[in-house]
Amino acid sequence: MSIARGEALCTIMERLCLRAEAIAPGVICSVLTLDEERRLVSLATPSLPASYAAAITGVAVGPRVGSCGTAIHRGEPVCVTDIANDPLWRGFEDLVLPLGLRACWSSPIKARDGRVVGSFAFYYDRPRGPDELERQIVETCVHLCAIAIEHEEVRSRNHRLAYYDTLTALPNRASFNEAITRLTAATPLDFGLMLIDIDHLKVVNDTMGHAAGDALIATVGLRIQSVAGEAVAYRIGGDEFAVILPRGTTAAQMRATACAILAAMATPLDHDGHGIMPSVTIGAALAGEDGEEGVTLRQNADFALYHAKETRRGGYVRFKDGLRTSMTRRLQIKRDVDVALTEGRIIPYYQPVLRIDTDEIVGLEALARMRMPDGRVASAVEFQEAMADPKVAHRITGQMLNAVAADMAAWQSAGIPFQHVGMNVTSADFQKGDLVQRIVRAMERTGVSPRHLVVEITEQVFMGRSKDGVARTIAALRERGICVALDDFGTGFASLTHLLDFPVDIIKIDRSFIAAAQTSTKSSVIVEAMVGIAHRLGMRIITEGIETQAQAEWLQSMGCRLGQGFLYAQALPAGIVGELLQRFGAKPDRAARPLRGVTASAA
Repeated sequence: MSIARGEALCTIMERLCLRAEAIAPGVICSVLTLDEERRLVSLATPSLPASYAAAITGVAVGPRVGSCGTAIHRGEPVCVTDIANDPLWRGFEDLVLPLGLRACWSSPIKARDGRVVGSFAFYYDRPRGPDELERQIVETCVHLCAIAIEHEEVRSRNHRLAYYDTLTALPNRASFNEAITRLTAATPLDFGLMLIDIDHLKVVNDTMGHAAGDALIATVGLRIQSVAGEAVAYRIGGDEFAVILPRGTTAAQMRATACAILAAMATPLDHDGHGIMPSVTIGAALAGEDGEEGVTLRQNADFALYHAKETRRGGYVRFKDGLRTSMTRRLQIKRDVDVALTEGRIIPYYQPVLRIDTDEIVGLEALARMRMPDGRVASAVEFQEAMADPKVAHRITGQMLNAVAADMAAWQSAGIPFQHVGMNVTSADFQKGDLVQRIVRAMERTGVSPRHLVVEITEQVFMGRSKDGVARTIAALRERGICVALDDFGTGFASLTHLLDFPVDIIKIDRSFIAAAQTSTKSSVIVEAMVGIAHRLGMRIITEGIETQAQAEWLQSMGCRLGQGFLYAQALPAGIVGELLQRFGAKPDRAARPLRGVTASAA
């Protein structure tokens, strides 16, 4: 009945001992169990002093460990009728002789699968063994103990499955939720919360297998807990951990713990002979200062983590005022873009690329726009923050690619002349590894030759983690006749030497150099040098951001033949661009006609 009521195992065992002692006068009863290392644990010794229970707890079972330790070791009853002189008690006799105990009969408690899970013992105040009544009592008690201990094992196992992570052995999300609820319900609110993400776990899973990913997760969990001190680490998701720092934690202490965690990741992990360098990003919030109830505190720590992943990956960021508003806006933008993608409202606008000397349109750059529910068209600047999410960036590229291919097919069917259309791709497209296949499929579906497409990438793609993969993808694109352009050249971290490792067909000089060139000698020299080097490497140059005739003339004098900018036209929808291509598209048999300052309304 006590088991059914869910009473604690020690309470049940103590009640059983006292009942047995009442039935068998002159007997003192004990129940021992084992820990995971097969060491004795005093479960119930209600009539023995606490000092005795403490003394035997932790003693390893063996062939000569008193009556109980020996009975468990042998798996059979052991009756010692004279503790003072029996070798089984040598070294342990001083624990019981001062208590007036002279004999001990111990029986092993066995589970249904035959495992010995403890012992049930009768101590006597004079040298003797059990009588028939005591044998019957012990037989019943051992059976009841086995039932109770097995039930506790099941309950403990279920509790562990419910509240602990099996891979890391850390408390899980359910434990974390209970801890946060308990801590935020009490005062004062002065504990710390850190949320931690493993960086690039998916890359490890994809390249080395999920066994390597699991090894990385387990190692990160172990290292976090090893340096957390009094804090408690939790695994709350696939690559997510949390650390709750104790009451009284200061901002400085929270930062110190975060630094210790980051430092603990500095040693590579060896998995089947392969080195894996763990890396984590941490966001944190201090209860009270950064949130007074659980939901807000967790959200603010999550905002800090999200911000850290965008701006300081592999580092630590604590929540600060204004971050919630900023991140809420970013998340709203991401949701808006997700809806727009689902509804097909991400569309291309096209900015013409012209020959500076003849004003003929020789190409276009496709720029992403978002048609809003009210009909307004938002430029990429308005939803650029959503592009930080690799999944969003990958989806935008897919929708843009299909739309651009469809527009090119429509111009081709109408006999409208066009040479090439440039389209930006992101690091996410290279990381996914399917860029070439996506482009080829889109072109094949619409019947447009891949040679009409120019893939534009930025220097940040060059400088990413998967340089070899980027190089292979660029080579595969060029093999299929697809030109590759380096966009916004000069604004990132790539040097001219990268052009040897990542050969491209076109270099697009960033607008910032063009704007400053006529007033800055340094910018002018840099532009002139880039033009000369590109020509010598057999690459074409396109200058961006041409806004005045003086800039166009200067660039022409530098040897630049191709450019784009508001001097000629802003980005325009496909229908208007089709008309412009009819009128101003480059044709061998037609003289050039001027194109200046075309906007959507003017066209």
